[in-house]
Amino acid sequence: MSKLSVFNFISLDGYYKDLNNGIDWHVHGQEEGDFSAKSLGQNNILLFGRITYQMMASWWPTQNAIDAMPDVARGMNNAEKIVCSNTLKTADWHNTRIISGDIFTQLAAMKKTSGKDITILGSGNLTTQLAEAGLIDSYQIMIDPIAIGNGIAIFKDMQRQLKLKLTDTRAFKSGTVLLSYEAI
Repeated sequence: MSKLSVFNFISLDGYYKDLNNGIDWHVHGQEEGDFSAKSLGQNNILLFGRITYQMMASWWPTQNAIDAMPDVARGMNNAEKIVCSNTLKTADWHNTRIISGDIFTQLAAMKKTSGKDITILGSGNLTTQLAEAGLIDSYQIMIDPIAIGNGIAIFKDMQRQLKLKLTDTRAFKSGTVLLSYEAI
């Protein structure tokens, strides 16, 4: 059975986006870039909500992204990608498909049959919905050493407690800390 995991970064005060949906406060240094490139090498299916997908699709295929982070850009552009959206009708980014309707049933079936693990990148609303449905197996949360004061919490409007078991930690030279959890 495939695993569904989350990878996201947050500010020290718990936000994954600022109030304008910005993430420019996140500093992604060489060490974090190497980690991301290695993670993309695991050949997981990448899962996005519509907003995150549109942001990622507007950046990673560009020459600026390729020049800035060639290994990460290559991994992002070549990865199999799925967008969960009831409004998006086409997805132009290479190797992307859209699922809509009852995404919970579709993702549960995919976990049983795909053979590949699935990783949610960003996509706070999608993460909250799938966490509440009990579909997420593990979480990797990268905490940046910055407080942005106000923003959108990663589990905004969650209706139930999410109990997790810490499985690993990693500190980067930048001061960023990666916390890895399993759902219990």
